[in-house]
Amino acid sequence: MSQSFLGVQIDAVYHTALVFGGIEYFFGAGIQQTYPGATHHGRPMEIVPLGTTNLPMDIILEYLDSLRQIYTVESYDLFTHNCNNFTNDFAMFLLGKGIPDRITSLPQTVLNTPFGQMLKPQLDNAMRRITQAPVAPTAVPQQYQQRSTSNGTATSHSSMKNLDHTNGVDGTSGLPTGQAHNVTTLRKLDTLLASAKNSCAVIFFTSATCPPCKLVYPAYDELAAEAGDKAVLIKVDLSEAYEIGSKYQVRATPTFMSFLKGGKENEWVGANESQLRGNVQMLIQMAHPPHPHTNLRLRTLQRRHKAMIYAKIPPLEKLIAKMGPQGTDPAVTALKDFICTREASGASDAPLPSLPAIEAFIIQYLETKPLDSLFPVIDLLRCASVDQRISGYLLAQQTHPTAISTILSKPLSLGDANCPYSLRIVTLQLACNLFSSSALTHQLLQDNDTCALLIQLVTSSLLDTTHTPVRVAAASLAFNIAAANHVRRLEDQNKEDLLPESVQVELMAGLLEALDQERESKDCVRGLLTAIGLLAYGAPTQGELVDVCNALGARETVKAKRGFSGKDLDELVGEIEQILV
Repeated sequence: MSQSFLGVQIDAVYHTALVFGGIEYFFGAGIQQTYPGATHHGRPMEIVPLGTTNLPMDIILEYLDSLRQIYTVESYDLFTHNCNNFTNDFAMFLLGKGIPDRITSLPQTVLNTPFGQMLKPQLDNAMRRITQAPVAPTAVPQQYQQRSTSNGTATSHSSMKNLDHTNGVDGTSGLPTGQAHNVTTLRKLDTLLASAKNSCAVIFFTSATCPPCKLVYPAYDELAAEAGDKAVLIKVDLSEAYEIGSKYQVRATPTFMSFLKGGKENEWVGANESQLRGNVQMLIQMAHPPHPHTNLRLRTLQRRHKAMIYAKIPPLEKLIAKMGPQGTDPAVTALKDFICTREASGASDAPLPSLPAIEAFIIQYLETKPLDSLFPVIDLLRCASVDQRISGYLLAQQTHPTAISTILSKPLSLGDANCPYSLRIVTLQLACNLFSSSALTHQLLQDNDTCALLIQLVTSSLLDTTHTPVRVAAASLAFNIAAANHVRRLEDQNKEDLLPESVQVELMAGLLEALDQERESKDCVRGLLTAIGLLAYGAPTQGELVDVCNALGARETVKAKRGFSGKDLDELVGEIEQILV
């Protein structure tokens, strides 16, 4: 019938999804998930293997969360922003390739016909009850809410695309968190207590013949869930663990023992729920005392900050013309078209180009072209990287050299004297735009090599006395780095910082030196001050960063900026003075 109505033969218009780890991910009423084949669409007509991904599952789920801002319920369009676009974007991130063109091109094939254009509104409206139908509660996998650290293999369905992984555990100790551990052997108990040597643990000695014990089971399980990774809560059934009962000389049940920083802290007997809750909560507070800075009132330093992004788009035709014959490469054309579509119609209407092809072109271009023609391709990538799908893909790449490592290395390899201004400024601005993917920022900062390149780029650029815009961009990048580290502290002060302390010390020293020398730019001073404040806020009171701040006279350096170019920065200066004591 399609031949008669449209003038072209169309065998099917596919619904697609990605499947991995026993879960099917698709776009309809937002990003949805179900057991494979359990949607109202039924079993797939075709299953297409896509390959294997080496990305950790926690990275995959964080990227998926970032896509929810683009793939919303309201943004769904049967022809221009549908399940196929989502599956293609997700597959591009996971595997570096999209789904087959024969699937993604079908909606446009229909729209290219007069009859298709005429029926578009009616079809879109009529199909929404099908394409955006809810998933039955019984078909939503419970484990979707869990985070995993294992890798997976990918396959694909047309009607459903497929990728596998297994569920995992906490990445630091290798042990589950947020639940009470049932223990019957001394060896397992010792392992759990050793995992809590830097925090705290509680052992609940119970038995199958103890009715009062059962009264506090629910409360104990709730406390374990609330504690998460801040404490290890253990249950020992003495009717099955005689060796443990003998070692700890337990004479009655229920008996509770608490441990703080590897040593026994308390012991009590009885099924008193109030006492249990109070003792466990106090133990956790003792193990994880609040930082002194949390008691201060700091309007700027006690909130999250959005990354500084350079989103201005130059005349693209003129920019590409500076690339010479290479400007006609399909990768350049695809990137330009993506930028233009996104700028004109928004991210929802801008399907991703082939990102591996673009990355390969950029790496080759940077390695073969003369210095004065390098900046256009970096600036083009900067424009695209405001989209978190692009920045997220770039950050997740693990095969070296990556486009990011190649770009960041270029100004540093040339040295301050030989690096063209245009190359340095666009490299700094691109580096700032990588923080548009907040979900994957930790990938950028926890890769030691990439992080080292960023810090070198910041510290060297801050000392450029000739070009104020370079210093402003470097201060913006420093702010983005410090803000990302600051978010980790705000989320949980007991987690390790994104930046190793040695890196924080190096960055802080560079920021203080630059702040002391800055005499011209208010924007630069604001960026430097905020970066210094965010690095210092919540830093360990006995740590090396505090020592360096004291040794370098950080408080005096900051105080000297009171009244700089008016009084706009005085409140910020005052906040930083309070924490640099």
